[in-house]
Amino acid sequence: MATIIVLQHGPRQTAGRLGMTLRDHGFRLDTRRLDIPPDQGGHNVPDDLDGVHGVISMGGPQNVGEPHPWMAREIEFIRAAHEAQLPVIGVCLGAQLITAALGGEVGKMDKPEVGFCPIDIQFMGQTDRILAGLPWRHHQFQSHAYETKTMPAGAMLLASSDACKVQAYCVGLRTYAFQFHFEFDRPGIDAVIKAQSNLLAEANLEPAAISEQADKHYESYARLCDRLCLNIASFAFAPTELLRA
Repeated sequence: MATIIVLQHGPRQTAGRLGMTLRDHGFRLDTRRLDIPPDQGGHNVPDDLDGVHGVISMGGPQNVGEPHPWMAREIEFIRAAHEAQLPVIGVCLGAQLITAALGGEVGKMDKPEVGFCPIDIQFMGQTDRILAGLPWRHHQFQSHAYETKTMPAGAMLLASSDACKVQAYCVGLRTYAFQFHFEFDRPGIDAVIKAQSNLLAEANLEPAAISEQADKHYESYARLCDRLCLNIASFAFAPTELLRA
């Protein structure tokens, strides 16, 4: 059975709906909690790519450039998987780690982007099958204070928002970076907001405001994110031979 490595950086930053979709498609997920030391029940980044069908790097409270013991190794692992033309998917922090791994630039935003914010699918994204079925303007859930300032060489911009130009991009055969969170269910969103009071304060937002946004947008968000996960499972993780047919 094909194995997808999921690199998890916090208790709430699971693969969520993306993980469930991939399992429904017959993939095995090997989830590695990198934020917990191995002697306390956590995991290390794999030593090599043997038996690895793809890599998913999830979000987390950390930022690129911080002195976490696993971060440099994860960046190396992402770079190796990309160079091997394996599927590589990054979400929020994971997207920024892809940027760092492939020579782009990550930096702090003037103001965090938090809550359900409209994103615009750019021209190249409008013809990319990973984003097929998503409206060219729709709301996605955001929770980040850092962003990709400069994409890696050869990357194609797929989506933007008013606050963050690089919301999604692709580079190479099957590497996709998403700044927005499409993996959460409603309880997951509530849990993340509850845990990020400092980020909310920096963005001048109250938790109640995010809950109101969720009441308004979650139903369509969930439907569109399910479609995105289905596209990722069907196309990004499809056999290379099928993609080249």
